[in-house]
Amino acid sequence: MTQKLHTLFKENWGFLLFVVILFASRSSFADWYIVPTGSMQPTIVEGDRIFVDKMAYRLEVPFTDIEIMQTGQPARGDIVVFNSKQADTRLVKRLIGVPGDRVEMRNNRLVINGEASQYQLEVNSHKGIETLNGVEHLVQFVPVAEAFDNFDEVTVPDGHYLVLGDNRNNSSDSRYIGFVPAIEIQGKATKVLVSLDPENYYLPRSERTLKPLI
Repeated sequence: MTQKLHTLFKENWGFLLFVVILFASRSSFADWYIVPTGSMQPTIVEGDRIFVDKMAYRLEVPFTDIEIMQTGQPARGDIVVFNSKQADTRLVKRLIGVPGDRVEMRNNRLVINGEASQYQLEVNSHKGIETLNGVEHLVQFVPVAEAFDNFDEVTVPDGHYLVLGDNRNNSSDSRYIGFVPAIEIQGKATKVLVSLDPENYYLPRSERTLKPLI
C-alpha cells in the first residue's frame, strides 16, 4: 500500500501541488461566494457570484485564523463576508458601525454619532440611495409586517462591528445576531464575478458580469 501511495504521489505531484496552492489561495488571498438570499438587494441579488478580497483587512496562515499581518481596517460602507457563529452560517452584509460608533435607527433612517444619514428615495419605488462616509449606495425598504426599523442608540464595542443588509426590512443582521466580532470577518466583497438567474434556467445576467459593488 505504501509503495502504491508513493507511486501515485510521484505520478501526480504536479496536480496535487496545484490543488494545495488553489485551496491555500482561496483560504488566505481571494475567494468567491454564491449569494443565496436577497438580504443585500438591490446591491447584490440571488445568484450573484461575488469576488471576496480576503487580504483587504489581514493576511492569515492558510487554512487557519492565525493572523500574519494586518493589511487594513474595515470601514463604514464596506460590504463584508463573515462566518457568523451566532447565525451558524456565512453572511454578507454592509458594515455600518465601527468600534466606538454610536448608532441608532429611526423609521429605517440611520443616525451615526449624532449625525443623520442622507437618503434620496425613488418616486413610486421602495428603493433609494443611502450615503455613508460620503459614499452613496442603493438600499431597499420593502414593507413587511413587524419590520425592525427602529432601535435605540447603541455603542459598537471594541473588536466588533455593526452590520445591516441593504434590503433593510428583510435581512438577518446585527439587529438579530448582535455585533460581529472582527475575527469572524473573512474579507471584503468588491465585485460581481458572474450572476446566474435562478428564475430563468440559471442563464447568465450579462449586465451584472464584473459589476463593481462599491
